[in-house]
Amino acid sequence: MQERTGLVTLRGTPMTLVGTPLKEKDASPEVTLLSNDLSPVSLSDYKGNICLISSVPSLDTPVCDMQTRRFNQEVTQTGSNVRVLTVSVDLPFAQQRWCGASGMDNVITLSDHRETAFGMSYGILMKEVRLLARAVFILDESGTLQYQEIVSEIGNEPDFAAALRVLQSIA
Repeated sequence: MQERTGLVTLRGTPMTLVGTPLKEKDASPEVTLLSNDLSPVSLSDYKGNICLISSVPSLDTPVCDMQTRRFNQEVTQTGSNVRVLTVSVDLPFAQQRWCGASGMDNVITLSDHRETAFGMSYGILMKEVRLLARAVFILDESGTLQYQEIVSEIGNEPDFAAALRVLQSIA
C-alpha cells in the first residue's frame, strides 16, 4: 500500500495518507461501505447517478457537520440525479444518530469503519489517526472521477464553489 506525506496536516501536524491516489478520469474503485442500518452499500449501487462524495474525519466535529449540511443544502440546486454521499469512519450508529438530529434529507451517510476500504482505495486514510482526510470527489454517471480535492489542513473547509461548479457542469 502506498504512503504519502506532505499533503495533509491535522492541527499543523503532518499526516501520512495511506492508499492509492486517484487521478481525474480514473474509474471509481469498487468499495463496499456500511449504511446506517449496517447493510452493505457498494459505490457501484449509485452508477447512473452523479455522486458528490464528501469525505470527513467525523460527523461529530463542527467543520464536518458544516460541510455535510452545506452540501445537503447546495445539492437542491442541481439535477435530480445527483447523490451526496458523506463517508467517514464513524460507526453507523453514530452516523444514524447524527442524521436523526440534523434533519438532513439529501445526504446519505456511509461508514468506512470496518475495513477502511474507501480510505485506502481513494488514498485518503490518515495512518496516524485511522480517520479519513477531508476530501471531495465527484463521479459522473458512469463512475468516472471528474473532480477531487484533498483539503490540506483537516480543520479547513473544502472549496465548495469549485466542487459545485463541476457538479453543475455535469448535472
